Amino acid sequence: MADEPLVLGIETSCDETGVGIVRGTTLLADAVASSVDEHARFGGVVPEVASRAHLEAMVPTIDRALKEAGVGAKDLDGIAVTAGPGLAGALLVGVSAAKAYAYALGKPLYGVNHLASHICVDQLEHGPLPEPTMALLVSGGHSSLLLSSDITSDVRPMGATIDDAAGEAFDKIARVLNLGFPGGPVIDRYAREGDPDAIAFPRGLTGPRDPAYDFSFSGLKTAVARWIEAKRAAGEEVPVRDVAASFQEAVVDVLTRKAVRACKDEGVDHLMIGGGVAANSRLRALAQERCEKAGIRLRVPRPKLCTDNGAMVAALGAEMVARNRAASSWDLSADSSLPVTDPHVPGHDHVHEVGKENLYS
Repeated sequence: MADEPLVLGIETSCDETGVGIVRGTTLLADAVASSVDEHARFGGVVPEVASRAHLEAMVPTIDRALKEAGVGAKDLDGIAVTAGPGLAGALLVGVSAAKAYAYALGKPLYGVNHLASHICVDQLEHGPLPEPTMALLVSGGHSSLLLSSDITSDVRPMGATIDDAAGEAFDKIARVLNLGFPGGPVIDRYAREGDPDAIAFPRGLTGPRDPAYDFSFSGLKTAVARWIEAKRAAGEEVPVRDVAASFQEAVVDVLTRKAVRACKDEGVDHLMIGGGVAANSRLRALAQERCEKAGIRLRVPRPKLCTDNGAMVAALGAEMVARNRAASSWDLSADSSLPVTDPHVPGHDHVHEVGKENLYS
């Protein structure tokens, strides 16, 4: 175990400052500082507020992770950081911090992809990823089907949302129902006491001529909002629990149906589900049911590892070190639209090729 790479990962793509430390595929620390309460009054994430929160939380969160892992900064074999996609300002805070620590420590720097990290984190829960692996990533910013034959170098997009992501739709419907922000957890909670068959909400892009693996939740969001408005206009009480359950069922029905179809079409017998919406209890249950019926093995990390966290970045960084992937150069920058086909951002001026003393005390 001591020979496995010890890597610290920094995640700042949105509203959570995450710092994780892993040794190989073993999680040693997962420290998170969330600014969600600061965004709640706006009903969504405010980029400038998120960036400032990352600045304030960065050093204390790194110190907390090192203490939790019981290691010193000088013991690290590398520093990994989310280079994209995400909010530009928030990403820049993380990348700048990672550069500073890597330079001071004389350690290699790895700028990695946020989406690929969401896939790789499952190794901390269930061991090495099968190759290939089909991944369904669902969050506030992404709804994607990805096929990975090598998480460090080969991730192929199969399908993605053409409008609202699943998590975004959850947030918007929760706002219409006056349930607060973030919407995913609260709708999941209300839905457990509702009837998923009470209201026949539409399933987007499921027709015979529609793209097989793409997603669309804008029409569903609009249909639910109009249904609620019609009830209120008629002076009728809105059955919040039934609306939540029926809306949630429409989302997870489409997600799981398309994911299982992609596995069958590509001959892949493993499905990994990640991203914040992967914490949804109904998504997990329906995915398990459909995967068992199709003979597909389902891998879903525990809820804490599904949301944005530094552990997932450290996990992918450790894979980069273990497979001798090129480190990133000092001119590494944030890329808010970094494609998933780039699991990491290498460079020419490798950090580990530059001789430096350990400047970190």
